[in-house]
Amino acid sequence: MPSSALDNRTIGRPLVGARPGESSMRALCFHRTGGPEVLGLEDMPRPEARPGKIVVRVAAAGLNAADVLERTGRYIEARSFPAVAGREVAGTVAAVGDGVTGFEPGQRVMGFARGSFADYALTIPSLLFPVPDNLDFVRAAALPLQGLTAYLALTTAGRLQPGETVLVQSAAGGVGLLAIQLARPLGAATVIGTASTGDKRGLIGSLGADAAIDYTGDDFEERVHQLTGHRGADLVLDAVGGDAFCRSLSVLAPLGRLIVYGRSSGEAGRVDTYDLIPRSLSVQGFALQSYFRQPELTARAMGELTRYVTTGQLELVIAGVFPVQRFAEAYAALEDRQIVGKVVLTLDDA
Repeated sequence: MPSSALDNRTIGRPLVGARPGESSMRALCFHRTGGPEVLGLEDMPRPEARPGKIVVRVAAAGLNAADVLERTGRYIEARSFPAVAGREVAGTVAAVGDGVTGFEPGQRVMGFARGSFADYALTIPSLLFPVPDNLDFVRAAALPLQGLTAYLALTTAGRLQPGETVLVQSAAGGVGLLAIQLARPLGAATVIGTASTGDKRGLIGSLGADAAIDYTGDDFEERVHQLTGHRGADLVLDAVGGDAFCRSLSVLAPLGRLIVYGRSSGEAGRVDTYDLIPRSLSVQGFALQSYFRQPELTARAMGELTRYVTTGQLELVIAGVFPVQRFAEAYAALEDRQIVGKVVLTLDDA
């Protein structure tokens, strides 16, 4: 369905009136996988705090490619139905369950909660992080998923060392825009980004990349080797897959690492493992969910990311902010791939 034909239709128990009651809330739900038409705003019961859980009153929620994959049934984790969409959240603590420490009602938080496209969301303490007073909820909602992915892909997974060269494929994507900015403070000497259009390459350069090149161009490998003194890149982050994955491998320096965290091309990258041996190359997959098992690591990383944002070292590129009632426009903005930067849905308090 063309994005121009989308409307904010409702399914299941549609909302009646503008605001839910005291014991209910608005929630963006889907009862089956499919196109944008499966989404609808519904009136449903508010979650209650249970032992070990926290209820967040949602002010803003980040919309990500993962939400589109989940809606279409192509995400790495399946959902049971009916499902409330969303996973990235910013807002205030509404209630805490028994056994929860370190959080109290009214506290400003950001992080992750399954079903964040609702007035209230239930989550666990290890997935929430404090929001400083000088960070608004829209920017707070734009940081956790893509920020942690960029930071941990560069550091923990990518093992970035001082003086190395980093190449970020699809650097105008949500993660790429942050990785380009984070690489140098984290030790990189040279930062190279790729993008498919001149405007995107201009943005990458303005955010600090030493060079921005077209990963689809015939001279891609030559350009990378020229920029690296024919040594190659020490660390490559790739969310494209397909041919870009093969090209990423071809420009790795000896002992180089390729971190794969997506396949926006729709095609998987293929590698003959024997080809890794001559240069002692490494290829590693990255899924942020795996790192949630290390809450101390993610908390430290979020602390660093928050510091970078509040001190002006890290710019969050916000492409569009939509009230939840305009969810169809928000999804269309993301899926049409005509925007650069983060899309955020706002609830009442953003």
